[in-house]
Amino acid sequence: MPRRHRRLGLRSRVTAAFALGALVLSVSLSTLTYFTARQYFLHERQTAVLRQAYVNANLVRAALRSPQPDIPPLLASLDTAPGSRSVLYDRGRWFATSLTVGRDALPAHLRGQVTGGTPASQRFNLAGSLQMGVGIPIPVVGAAYFEVFSLQELDHSLRILALTLAAGSVAITIAGVFIGRWASGRALRPLGDVAHAAVAIAGGRLDTRLETFDEADLATLASSFNRMADRLQERIESPLTTLSTAIGVLEARRDDLPQRSRRALDLLAAELRRFQRMVSDLLEISRFDTGSAELSLDDVRVDELVQHAVHAGENGALPVELAPDVAGLQVAVDKRRIERVVANLVDNAAVYAGGVTRLAVEASDDRVRLIVEDAGPGVPAEGRERIFERFFRGSAAGRRGAGDGTGLGLALVAEHVRLHGGRVWVDDRPGGGSRFVAEAASV
Repeated sequence: MPRRHRRLGLRSRVTAAFALGALVLSVSLSTLTYFTARQYFLHERQTAVLRQAYVNANLVRAALRSPQPDIPPLLASLDTAPGSRSVLYDRGRWFATSLTVGRDALPAHLRGQVTGGTPASQRFNLAGSLQMGVGIPIPVVGAAYFEVFSLQELDHSLRILALTLAAGSVAITIAGVFIGRWASGRALRPLGDVAHAAVAIAGGRLDTRLETFDEADLATLASSFNRMADRLQERIESPLTTLSTAIGVLEARRDDLPQRSRRALDLLAAELRRFQRMVSDLLEISRFDTGSAELSLDDVRVDELVQHAVHAGENGALPVELAPDVAGLQVAVDKRRIERVVANLVDNAAVYAGGVTRLAVEASDDRVRLIVEDAGPGVPAEGRERIFERFFRGSAAGRRGAGDGTGLGLALVAEHVRLHGGRVWVDDRPGGGSRFVAEAASV
């Protein structure tokens, strides 16, 4: 069977959506800002250099018209931007203001265009440094003027801009995570309140209600939930309360009733107690389903706890066999739950197997065992695990007197024992019948 992947919670998905949205938005804006700034700065730099190059080209043209122009001093006297180098082509000869930037440093495509009579510009790498070359043809004197300037400073500025924008994108994304977390928590808080209230009601706290929300859209949710809870509590408690009150009134006048009416009253009272017990069992089961069942631990003596549970039951006092190492043994358990374990196992034997034949408590290897045996028909091997399921009733359920069971007693035994970190099972009793064993840690 393929394993199902657990989905992220709603709040986590909302937070992730905020973070993703912030990331996409910040990266898009940063990218747009970077390329817009890059294009603008390059265009401005290129325009300024072209303007200056045309001015210098006019000066060179005027100088080259003289009979004997002195070209090196001419190039050195030109007004160029800091870091710029001038190159001049004059009737087959090349002149430059720098030894590192001459004819061979210029891209062939740029040289060909300019010497062919077309002004041009081109970015290129020179010794690992980004450069821009600008060429102006001077056809009147058969010359071409070039200026080469470094883009290294501009490239450095653009790198700093890129890092700044990247850091800003990260910061905006992180801010999106926090804003998403805050916004989702605020938006989902009412749902959390509803969930906690539903868990509380499922756990048996029927008086749980929601506080009225300030938001108009959520006020209807709170009022509807509270009306539902009111009706649920009324439907569960009102009939039982009415019946209990009526039976109490009749039992107070029991001596005035005829014999047949007394028997009917006894049957009615017994059925009411059974129904109340079933409602109580259902509420207890719901606490396990919702995860709201909690242990209330007390240090108690095992022998006294079991004997008290037996004497408080409806099946009368039963002898309890105590192993020698059980006497005086103290354990930390939830008294109410362990008493229910004892009572339910004893009741199960009484209802389905004719009563308990042996009730014993043993201790060994840091474990305590409660053993309840009966002489009933036993539990078939195929039903020994299912018997601890809810509403499961084996073949013994069809016998006379077995109709008093609810099918929840052994399921509650298993849940109570499991909550204590133990386990419960059933096997055959020597000589016939069943042997139920509930085991838990003694420390």
